Amino acid sequence: MTLDCPVPHHERARLLLGHGAGGRLTAELLDDLVLPALGGPADGPLEDAALLPSQPGLVISTDSFVVSPLSFPGGDIGSLAVHGTVNDLAMRGALPLALSLAVIAEEGLPLDDLRAALTSAGKAARDVPVPVVTGDTKVVGRGAADRLFLNTTGIGRRVPGLTPSAARARPGDAVLLSGPVGLHGTAVLSTREGLGFETDIASDTRPLHRLVAALSPCGTAVHTLRDPTRGGIAAALNEIARDAAISVQIDEAAVPVPEPVAAACDLLGLDPLVVANEGCLVAFVAPELADQALAALHTLPEGSSAVRIGEAGPGPAGRVSLRTLVGARRILDMPLGEQLPRIC
Repeated sequence: MTLDCPVPHHERARLLLGHGAGGRLTAELLDDLVLPALGGPADGPLEDAALLPSQPGLVISTDSFVVSPLSFPGGDIGSLAVHGTVNDLAMRGALPLALSLAVIAEEGLPLDDLRAALTSAGKAARDVPVPVVTGDTKVVGRGAADRLFLNTTGIGRRVPGLTPSAARARPGDAVLLSGPVGLHGTAVLSTREGLGFETDIASDTRPLHRLVAALSPCGTAVHTLRDPTRGGIAAALNEIARDAAISVQIDEAAVPVPEPVAAACDLLGLDPLVVANEGCLVAFVAPELADQALAALHTLPEGSSAVRIGEAGPGPAGRVSLRTLVGARRILDMPLGEQLPRIC
């Protein structure tokens, strides 16, 4: 088994796997290359989905999926592509209206594999439900892609009263987590490398828009929503702390890490707080409505194990700290690059 480790932070001459990992290298790539090339810095934080200009209440998001292997316990590239974009819309308080789906397939891919991925995507979309209204198919030569890549773009409409944004988190907010962490990343890695954890761990990939709808009675007290995908809980909390200029403190004992995930991470030397998830969300909620928000999450199966894991503070701005199991405190840094490449 080979784990790709981030290269030294100063390497800038070529694109690295870590540049697509959602950590510090991704932020550098966006700031130094992508945003200047596309017209300059964004107004406000970079969110999982954007409000459409001149279209109040409409939200758009796009995402590409390059997971390897194409199927894994609990899901596959097709269902993951639908869930990922539905969830990015949901993190801005939006329910999905329509999706596009684009295929980039390598010459030689068995048609049965393509059929399985698209059938799964279709079923996932119907289960949401959200229609797939347009798409595209490209075939590239052998060696020009790794079997199959999918891209989905989604349009959604915000639930009235919900206006979550990374910049809206406030000191005093309760930090809620809707479910256990680390399942997706360890399920994919175990399958890819034949580690034998497949019987104990399944990906948590699923849509989260119903959880967001359940939070709607809390209205503007729901300050921030984020699904901790690439970079896990650590990346998500660091992004929010940076964009809202707050500090965040979480309690390690409160974070639900399933035993098989903990065992796999111990074996591989991984921190479950930086392992990707595809079926849980982090919510920053005004303290006076935190109990109501937690109760709302508990009304749905996907939020039945929701817990409060910490709180936001006034500063130092951008700092995330962890109260460890032995009572010490340590800084929970933004990951540099990709511990587990090709996870989503």
